[in-house]
Amino acid sequence: MEMLDKGMTHIPDDKQKHVEGEARVPAKLNQHEAAVRPCPWSPQMMLRILKAMETEQDENFTHILDVVGEFGTFQRKLVALTFIPNILLAFFMFADIFVFAAQTPYCNTSWILALGPNLSEAEQLNLTLPQGPNGSFQTCLMYTPVAWDLDSIIQFGLNATQSCQDGWIYPESKSRSLINEFDLVCGKELNMETVQTLFLVGLLIGSLVLGFISDKLGRYPSIVLSLLALIIFGFGTAFVSSFHQYLFFRFGVSQALVGYSISSVSLVTEWLAGEHGAHAIILAHCFFSVGIMFLSGLAYSLSHWRLLFLVGGAPVFSIIFYIWILPESPRWLMMKGKVEKAKQVLCYAAYINKKTIPFSLLDKLQLSGKRETNASVLDFYNNRQLRKVTLMMGCVWFTVGYSYFTLNIKMKDFGMNIHSRLVIHGIMEVPARLWYIFLLEQMGRKWSLGVTLFQGFLMSLLILIFPPGIDSPKLRWSCCLATEFTSMMVLMVLVGECSLAASVTVFFIYTAELLPTVLRATGLGLVSLAWVAGAILSLTLINHSLTVLSSVLSCLSAILALSLCSLLPETHNQPLSDSLDNYPLRKRSLSKDSTTGDAFCDDTNEEVKNTFLNAMNLDPDLLSDTPLQYKEATADKTG
Repeated sequence: MEMLDKGMTHIPDDKQKHVEGEARVPAKLNQHEAAVRPCPWSPQMMLRILKAMETEQDENFTHILDVVGEFGTFQRKLVALTFIPNILLAFFMFADIFVFAAQTPYCNTSWILALGPNLSEAEQLNLTLPQGPNGSFQTCLMYTPVAWDLDSIIQFGLNATQSCQDGWIYPESKSRSLINEFDLVCGKELNMETVQTLFLVGLLIGSLVLGFISDKLGRYPSIVLSLLALIIFGFGTAFVSSFHQYLFFRFGVSQALVGYSISSVSLVTEWLAGEHGAHAIILAHCFFSVGIMFLSGLAYSLSHWRLLFLVGGAPVFSIIFYIWILPESPRWLMMKGKVEKAKQVLCYAAYINKKTIPFSLLDKLQLSGKRETNASVLDFYNNRQLRKVTLMMGCVWFTVGYSYFTLNIKMKDFGMNIHSRLVIHGIMEVPARLWYIFLLEQMGRKWSLGVTLFQGFLMSLLILIFPPGIDSPKLRWSCCLATEFTSMMVLMVLVGECSLAASVTVFFIYTAELLPTVLRATGLGLVSLAWVAGAILSLTLINHSLTVLSSVLSCLSAILALSLCSLLPETHNQPLSDSLDNYPLRKRSLSKDSTTGDAFCDDTNEEVKNTFLNAMNLDPDLLSDTPLQYKEATADKTG
């Protein structure tokens, strides 16, 4: 006060009294009045400013994408780059169906040919293999070789038996598969459940690891890593020398498949705005169906499993040039604070599209440069909205994975030729996916998802109600009726399979739009875990002959998924979320009222303050430039 009086010596008496009165106002404030005075940097104020800044940044970025071109030459080339990998994904994903063709083995008894080199194959088997009660040759036993001449063997026959000593032969086999390549018979039989489960575990690990890499290092590194793994483990499968090496290579292929799927969907979603992104993903997945037909035709033409991987995997080398031409996502670059790189990518896209980005827009992009956003997998727990969306979409993905594998395994009960089945399945999938272009535009994401879930639920319900096939006692009296019924059941299963396969495309689109850019790939990886969990559960139940329980669970999970689907927000014609700032923070940081005083402004909103400072690129000392009355009141309290 002494300094204040010295500073007012030159002021007239009447004005001096007025100024002194104003100076004494803070001293007259009681503790309650100081406590209820609003904090100038309240969480609400900072979040409003931050949201306004974020909206302005998104508008600038969206405006630049509009200037670059919504679907120009650059975007069309980007979509075309997804065609070849998707064909290969289908080829490598379903190749197991043809390399484990059923074989009938017999012990190798070529020892008798030294005694009678002119023996026919039928005579050799009759002399050296024991027969079962039904007259068929036993597969794992042979007569013990003896030092007799051929006439004695024909006259007296052989009686003593032993297990196969010199391997096996497959006289009825017309193709070379893994079974007769590595003799997976007689105690070494292949357990397809183990092979399928191992492949699904690879999908599970790949969805976590490569989804994390895609969000941390970028879409480009994740895609390139997945494609390189596809070359090494996919094409390299043709050169394995043991069955365990085959399993290891298939494990690597499964991780590459899911890694590319997640990263490519994220890249396309972030480059193409609105319906263009949805159409591009649908079209790319149609080429996945083309890959299924390509695999079926190739497997029908080639009789050796190694040739299948050599010829079918050869196109994988055409994607090596992706290393030099594949673009990075500008949205991801912006969220990581790499504004200059984002500008370079956008300018290159504009050049390809023969467009020009005004310098004023680029300057705004520079001025609004977003600092690196710290996001981790823990945000799926910490952020309530993100946690809710992820859990609901996880339930939906579980339902689809479970129901799809249930229908896929049930199809084997009808004895349909595998080549014909895959060709028909691939042909039906293309219009099923293209149909969703119209559905997404007219009904939006949420209700399109509801339609596809209802179709899957209906097919599962019908299969649960009706008998499983032609062997039903009610149908044995009429062969004609049984044949028609079997055809109807096959058609229902195929429709259900195609509907659920097409729904995967809708889920990818919808989930990618629901998740923020900083955690988009990680979120897709997490919901893929639910899909894999559903697939593994389906395999386990059906392989343990719990078919009725499997169908009931399929219906119940579909009903739950339909209920959760109605709670999801609609993303049709909505801008993409880039950061977690678009999601509400945890309630605890905003639930307290501003009447808690200065302690609230200084302590509990520290997280919001730091977020605000990072977004604005400000120095914390700038917050000291608060309104005059608040500084006076604070000075009076501390004085």
